[in-house]
Amino acid sequence: MAQPDSKKIFFENLSGAGKAIAVLTSGGDAQGMNAAVRAVVRMGLYVGAKVYFIHEGYQGMVDGGENIEEATWESVSSMLQVGGTVIGSARCKEFRTHEGRLKAAHNLVQQGITNLCVIGGDGSLTGANLFREEWSGLLTELVEQGSIEANAVQKYSALHIVGMVGSIDNDFCGTDMTIGTDSALHRIIEVVDAIMTTAQSHQRTFVLEVMGRHCGYLALVSALACGADWVLIPEMPPEDGWEEKMCQKLSANRAVMKRLNIIIVAEGAIDHNNKPITTEYVKNLVVKCLGFDTRVTILGHVQRGGTPSAFDRILASRMGVEAVLALLETTANTPACVVSLCGNQSVRLPLMECVQMTQEVQRAMDGKRFEEAVRLRGRSFENNLRTYKLLAHRKPESELPISNFNVAVLNVGAPAAGMNAAVRSAVRVGISEGHKMFAVSDGFEGFYKGQIKEIKWADVGGWTGQGGSLLGTKRTLPAKHVEKIAEQMRKHNINALLIVGGFEAFLSLLELLTARGKYDEFCVPMVMVPATVSNNVPGSDLSIGADTALNAITTTCDRIKQSASGTKRRVFIIETMGGYCGYLASVGGLAAGADAAYIYEEPFDIRDLQANVEHLTEKMKTSIQRGLVLRNENCNENYTTDFIYQLYSEEGKGVFDSRKNVLGHMQQGGAPSPFDRNFGTKISAKAMQWVTKKLVETFRHGRVFANTEDSCCLLGMRRRALVFQPVVQLKDETDFVHRIPKEQWWLKLRPLMKILAKYKTSYDVSDSGQLEHVVRNRPKESDASVAM
Repeated sequence: MAQPDSKKIFFENLSGAGKAIAVLTSGGDAQGMNAAVRAVVRMGLYVGAKVYFIHEGYQGMVDGGENIEEATWESVSSMLQVGGTVIGSARCKEFRTHEGRLKAAHNLVQQGITNLCVIGGDGSLTGANLFREEWSGLLTELVEQGSIEANAVQKYSALHIVGMVGSIDNDFCGTDMTIGTDSALHRIIEVVDAIMTTAQSHQRTFVLEVMGRHCGYLALVSALACGADWVLIPEMPPEDGWEEKMCQKLSANRAVMKRLNIIIVAEGAIDHNNKPITTEYVKNLVVKCLGFDTRVTILGHVQRGGTPSAFDRILASRMGVEAVLALLETTANTPACVVSLCGNQSVRLPLMECVQMTQEVQRAMDGKRFEEAVRLRGRSFENNLRTYKLLAHRKPESELPISNFNVAVLNVGAPAAGMNAAVRSAVRVGISEGHKMFAVSDGFEGFYKGQIKEIKWADVGGWTGQGGSLLGTKRTLPAKHVEKIAEQMRKHNINALLIVGGFEAFLSLLELLTARGKYDEFCVPMVMVPATVSNNVPGSDLSIGADTALNAITTTCDRIKQSASGTKRRVFIIETMGGYCGYLASVGGLAAGADAAYIYEEPFDIRDLQANVEHLTEKMKTSIQRGLVLRNENCNENYTTDFIYQLYSEEGKGVFDSRKNVLGHMQQGGAPSPFDRNFGTKISAKAMQWVTKKLVETFRHGRVFANTEDSCCLLGMRRRALVFQPVVQLKDETDFVHRIPKEQWWLKLRPLMKILAKYKTSYDVSDSGQLEHVVRNRPKESDASVAM
């Protein structure tokens, strides 16, 4: 395997020997909590600490006894894919009292526990911080009562707390996403997609109520993901007279032959007078004013249930490992922290700073300072709201700016789920900016053949939930046809290009940039939005379509593993797509709980394969019944899927048998995940706004002329920021032979997968979250949370 870089900081020196860590889940349950528990237990055991479950949350801590149970490696097997929390959660009134916390302290000291991982909402985390602050006083009181020895006060002098936010509402300030939110969005979108088919059949209007008593995140993001006609959330009550405006909008949509209407209402939706807006009120309004056949669906606890999504499993696993690292590094003076997500990075933030800002949001809403409430929710929430308004509500023709610019949109490369959401967003934002939008069918092949036509606002209605590429996409590169493409650019007077695609789209932009020297037609603003399941585009940590593919892999692996349930011991060899890029195999392996993942970026030989077989054999001899090995399709030309399958079959004789499965194109198909719909929608909207800015900047003497490097860009997510990067500057970062970036952020997640599969490895903690402070208003351009 690839050797670790000696310059990096590794966590071997962060020993957990002699430490006891307890993990509990408190408050409402959320999908992904089990993944977090599993990560805390396994990472804790890995570093040599004792780890304990506290069953039934704070109630179990107060009651003690069997509720505090030592965890083993095997006790968290097969829980990664289970929804809810297997260690139980409960709201505990007794813990809110001093006597209750005294009992809890006594129970922890009896087990020698001074490190707590608390997974819950702001109430649970606030309670944990209070417990921490009272800790030394509680121990002194226990000594006075004779419940513990006097030396215990010195021995267990400080209680260390690390929080992870588990809440489907995503209502906690300081993190882009809380554990469970993405899975809840999956449940909502599954229901909305199903409802849309029946609504279309009967020309019905559906009013859906989603969870979110104090936070409208689920309602807002699901409305964005399904292209809902109207959304009502507590942070932004509708203006007076909204009833009439909503009915006009529904009526206008029916007038352009739209056969259904979707209205999404957060359960805590209110008007400007803080009066609740109920689904029944909205339904009666539509029936009374328009006479439409209208039905109400209340999703309720369906949103909390089901299997956690790939995103939530990865998020929870990363947070769990980071929480243990934070506990190993903590000192008596370190404030309680919460592990958060910013962009694609784990960060540590002071727990009470986050809690106080979360409470500020509610105070702003109670005081009817709704704009302040939206701002306090963070840039992600603001961006969601702004994008929804931009795409859902079309301005009258008279209010649109007149730009006289023509912008073409096309897909290039293999299809990826979320491409259509990106095209819809580009078209509608472009029209809102006053441009005339043109759709190019079948990529550059369609371009040189003249398959170009104007595309209107209503033409892209209902596109967000559609998989594949409705425009059509081909891998054809433009170099061989530049003359004909230039002719079509001239014929249609195309002033800018927006390309949605994968590595071929990146190569296409480089070729068009070169063609500028010969054809002035290509001296126009050109921008690319990355969309490929392989996630192999340089300049971007994430691509549209990769999340949907990860969910397809994870779901399939779950089913494959379940097929061996109750049978003899079995190892499954699964081949994933990705070309030479190992993103799907590695991150899919982390989400599915794989024992190994073979990729091109991390060379391996027969000794590594042998070591993996021996490792699995040892595990199988204990209580582990199923093994999972992922292989990237191009990881090695000699060690093929068949070879690895035969090797495992032969070497595992008498202990386990093997099966193989090639997932193939199912990874490219299906409806896009909520993440991909929103990522595609928002990144494409940002790209189109950049196009508008560049068109204005480069319009001189009656024509557009853009020939600088920064007028041909790729818009990508880099760590915490969305960045426009000139494609020519990305050439040095690219391995063109293998069609991958030279450096890939997700390689740092591979040791995490190995640790959770019980391998001894080095884990680079030099990039792990240092304690930061909550930033109230991040600069606009650093809104990496655009993804969700």
